[in-house]
Amino acid sequence: MTLLKNKANGVQVAMTAEEETAHLAHREELVAKIQVDADAATQRATDKANAKAKLIAGEALTEAEADTIVL
Repeated sequence: MTLLKNKANGVQVAMTAEEETAHLAHREELVAKIQVDADAATQRATDKANAKAKLIAGEALTEAEADTIVL
């Protein structure tokens, strides 16, 4: 698969092997960051739900759960 890049004049040209390698590496980094951010959001939602349940039950919260509480 040949990746294309856009020139300033609107013409598309093939990337060099080095440009393709750099582009794909950057893309993998972005995908990994998106996954880390999604995992963090999921964990925060879990901690918030657990904090609410524990507060209702009168149980002690973990530090992560306590951090989700907005005062």
